Amino acid sequence: MATALELKVPADVEKVVDVLLDAKHDAYVVGGSVRDALRGVDPHDWDVTTDAKPEQIEKLFKRALYNNRFGTVVVQSGDHVVEVTTYRTEAGYADHRRPDAVAFTASLEEDLERRDFTMNAMAWRPPRGAKPGELIDPHHGRKDLEGRVLRAVGDPDERFGEDALRMLRAIRFATLLDLHIEPRTAEAIRRNAALTADLSGERIQQEITKMLSAPRPSVAFQMMSELGVLAVICPELEDSKGTPQEKAAAFNVFDHLLATLDATPQDDLPLRLAGLFHDIGKPETFADGHFHQHEFVGEAKARAILRRWKFDKDTIAEVTHLIRHHMFWYQMEWTGSAVRRFIRKVGLENIPALFALRRADNIGSGARSPRMYALDALWQRVQEEIAAATAFSLRDLQIDGNDIKRELGLEPGPEVGRILNELFERVTDNPALNERDKLLALAREIHRAR
Repeated sequence: MATALELKVPADVEKVVDVLLDAKHDAYVVGGSVRDALRGVDPHDWDVTTDAKPEQIEKLFKRALYNNRFGTVVVQSGDHVVEVTTYRTEAGYADHRRPDAVAFTASLEEDLERRDFTMNAMAWRPPRGAKPGELIDPHHGRKDLEGRVLRAVGDPDERFGEDALRMLRAIRFATLLDLHIEPRTAEAIRRNAALTADLSGERIQQEITKMLSAPRPSVAFQMMSELGVLAVICPELEDSKGTPQEKAAAFNVFDHLLATLDATPQDDLPLRLAGLFHDIGKPETFADGHFHQHEFVGEAKARAILRRWKFDKDTIAEVTHLIRHHMFWYQMEWTGSAVRRFIRKVGLENIPALFALRRADNIGSGARSPRMYALDALWQRVQEEIAAATAFSLRDLQIDGNDIKRELGLEPGPEVGRILNELFERVTDNPALNERDKLLALAREIHRAR
């Protein structure tokens, strides 16, 4: 089914198609590139499909690289990187991830039949001469896209059996593009959800990260739960449905986690992960209406989940640190020393994120007021301490271990560290002591009193 259609496609990409057509090959812009162009969105990646074999494609382009078995040649065209792939069919998916066999074909229609969703199974040929641009859409992807429907190509059970990641992709697309998963496709996800257990942590992490970039990422996690996927890839979250949330009678812990998640900043991945998992320790610690030390259990659980999903060490460290400290409790009676010790405990660099998490937590608990007075008061006091250039770590002291060794004639060893830590404690109580002469005098006093 071909339809005349004009799309906004970069000249560099059209040039790749033209070179292939001039060489008497078939060629189209294809897949997600066409989908996004139809939506009026600039695609991040441009894909072209052709009946030319990889070796033929390489000969046509000076800047081309081919080093895979799937028939994809990476072509540099002007400022754009274009993936040019030979029409192909796939067969056998023993691991529900990769095809066991790939065969080239001369048929565009056969190539489109192997794709996941109708909106990704469209191809477009740029205009040439008097001939207008042409959309090839055998599975009615344009109609589905306009109707905000996500539908699998052909038999959805076959599509999900071929690659279990397609179920997560369906939920991600539905969330980010505000689509409705049509019933037959949704039921196939329910039937095949168990196959997501075969997915690697890296592939899950990539999809979860994209879901978390949505304005309301809770939509994705609700959908994963309803379709049976969440119980497979993150049973810890699914189990939280059975635990009541003490701050809001109408909520369980799962609902609270998702409400908190939605209240975190959209562009901050570690904070979004912290919002999603900050109370993940509550089901295990629930007793007599309380959740004693759930932040420590939650820290360990979140670390295990994020490691399972292959998040990097820095992200895991930041997320778990926020979870461990999210239960801080402030009282107006705190002394300046207490405020400084709080900053020391959580780390000066973590203060903004920790306060953002606490605000999101309060919103997720049903706070009606946009102002959280105790939190605002603590924030103000923290800012005052920062402005006063208070020492918040050993690095902020006006002397270091070398100064102590020279002043006291000490060799490297634990005594130097003991003196430094004692000096830090005294400066925390009285910031005015953080002057070189005063600290050296205190060091001598501490050493003598040993």
